[in-house]
Amino acid sequence: MYLAHYAFQTMPFALTPNTAFYVDLATHQQAMEVLQTALALGEGFIKVTGEVGTGKTLLCRKLMQEAPQDWTIAYVPDPQLSPNQLRWALALELGLKQSSNVDELQLAHLLQRWLLHLAQQGQRVVLLIDEAQALPDETLEALRLLSNLETEQHKLVQVVLFAQPELDKRLARYQFRQLRQRISFSCQLGVLSALQVRDYVNERLHIAGRVEPLFSNLAMQMLAMFSRGIPRLINILAHKALLLGYGAGIEQIGVRQIVYAALDTEDVRQSWRFAPLLWLLLLTVLMMLMFGSSLWSTQLLAGGGG
Repeated sequence: MYLAHYAFQTMPFALTPNTAFYVDLATHQQAMEVLQTALALGEGFIKVTGEVGTGKTLLCRKLMQEAPQDWTIAYVPDPQLSPNQLRWALALELGLKQSSNVDELQLAHLLQRWLLHLAQQGQRVVLLIDEAQALPDETLEALRLLSNLETEQHKLVQVVLFAQPELDKRLARYQFRQLRQRISFSCQLGVLSALQVRDYVNERLHIAGRVEPLFSNLAMQMLAMFSRGIPRLINILAHKALLLGYGAGIEQIGVRQIVYAALDTEDVRQSWRFAPLLWLLLLTVLMMLMFGSSLWSTQLLAGGGG
């Protein structure tokens, strides 16, 4: 696509979470330190929350990548499971192979025995659940009961929940007070500041193989404003801006490409729907860009005619 045009070795702003493009910014660094410390201490329940697109899944995959050898990781990306389906998912992730004919009670017993076996082998079982805000109520309760499994020294299963803020609202309900009290560590992924957006973009460009600066300073400021500091939106807008720049045959991304990318992105338009002053600013910038381009073309024609 535009790899050769910008001297990239790979796409810098792909939406698929790729740990090769993990940028160790303050909010993610703090969350990673909390996770690693809490798990090393043997804590049973840990929670990481963040708005859509703030990098929870990437953080989860980075944690899996950096897991010590004595961790056995079980990863559940689709949490819309019944309690028994969750037990089966955990059993399969841990390598427990049993006939599907076993009933719920037998499965729970087999799973407990397997967890004890792993503990005796010196393995620490860590269950990572992504999109945990979608867990059914009865499955949340099953997780609490699962965390009851322990030896005299430590938990047989440590659970890390990666979720949107909706999970906090659910856990605030009276019925989840026991589970809520068991969450010993929690952290929240925030959005990026304008300076962090610049560092994030430049680092991903560097990882992709780009040496020279690519986005103008003003383009970076506009990118931070339109994306609201959300990494996924930064990736979407930057990718579209690069496509526009490639189509126009230009070497540096400016305000024009960022503005057009923002206009083409549904989430940006929706977030600005109730901000008429911001839309007025956007239209003003567009008119200035169009006027500037028209004036430049007129000057070129006049110079050529002379």
